[in-house]
Amino acid sequence: MNRREFITGASVAAPLFVPRSAWGANDRLAFGAIGVGNRGRWLKNTFHKLGARCVALCDVYQPNLETAKSTSPDARTYDDYREMLAAKGMDFVMIATPDHHHCPMLQDALNHGLDVYLEKPLSLTLEESVLMVDAGRKSKQIVQVGMQRRSMSFIRNAREFIREGGLGRISMVEAFWNWHFQLPLDDSPLPGKLNWDLFLGSAPKRPLEPKRFRWWRGFWDYSGGNMTDQGTHLMDVVQWMTDSGPPLSATCQGMVVEANGAEVPNVFSAAFEYPNFIATWTLNYRSAYEHDWWITFRGEKGTMVMNRRGYRLYENPGASPTPWSQNVKEAPVREVPDKDGPEPHLQNFLDCVKSRQTPNCTLAIAAQAVAGPHMANLAYRQGRKVRAQDLGRIS
Repeated sequence: MNRREFITGASVAAPLFVPRSAWGANDRLAFGAIGVGNRGRWLKNTFHKLGARCVALCDVYQPNLETAKSTSPDARTYDDYREMLAAKGMDFVMIATPDHHHCPMLQDALNHGLDVYLEKPLSLTLEESVLMVDAGRKSKQIVQVGMQRRSMSFIRNAREFIREGGLGRISMVEAFWNWHFQLPLDDSPLPGKLNWDLFLGSAPKRPLEPKRFRWWRGFWDYSGGNMTDQGTHLMDVVQWMTDSGPPLSATCQGMVVEANGAEVPNVFSAAFEYPNFIATWTLNYRSAYEHDWWITFRGEKGTMVMNRRGYRLYENPGASPTPWSQNVKEAPVREVPDKDGPEPHLQNFLDCVKSRQTPNCTLAIAAQAVAGPHMANLAYRQGRKVRAQDLGRIS
């Protein structure tokens, strides 16, 4: 491939969703929102913006319900999702709850004949991933998992470039996420009513600890931490770009830094073995340098650096017997911006609810994406290298 082919190889992606203007006047979908904290309210409001109508709200924390109802005044309210699912008049439900609720809520929603938009990560454990994939296969319902990079045109554009050989053989991929994050581990009394038993659900019973509600992602009973939360996004992109399934093995080192009371690490580095390359996934919530998420694909012909602003291509001058003397150009030869945001992923789901076509991020895709992060968590907690062949079915 010459320089011109390398630079122009990234083709323009096709439209990702049906414009709202193409819908019929009576096509407005009705939905219920389960979990209306910060992320859940954003999802609810975005679905409303895209033309759907929220008719039911569910949350175990009364202040969340009150805030959500202020923008959906006609919606019915519940603290028990099972009561909401038993009500009539919904086309789909949106689930944005702690991870340990995802599996039972998905199964119950499917059993009620409802389509589901499920926030990531898919599951709390590898075993739950298998149960959820099987439940989806037995159902005729549409399920989209909230890994929105699957619907971003610049990432689809990048995938085509890589699949066409634009980077040559890829030997290493590096994914990382950096925020300087003061975690909300406040254990002072909560303002407003919380149904603690419903929050715990299937998790081990214990007396109320407000910090466990405020930052449930810091505790193993309710989540896989940021290893699976952010990792499912980035490792999905890694595997999608390289046409790979879950890794063969995982190792991980990590620590809890300036987050007294948390269980899961907020600084870690995991390494994954794939058949044809190796990948690392590193998160540091105590540093803002190289802010937010990045993925670097290192190939024989070039390197692609991807982040929330888009992607950049760097040309590789080729192998040399004296690489220390090479004049390697540091400026990118091509830049493709991110112009999408997360909304196209929600639009894709709405379109598929109407068309009954397969959405961009199925349960099977989400299970493969979170498998590596689950393996890394096992490696961290057990202090050993975890091999997929020893775990049985993982997705």
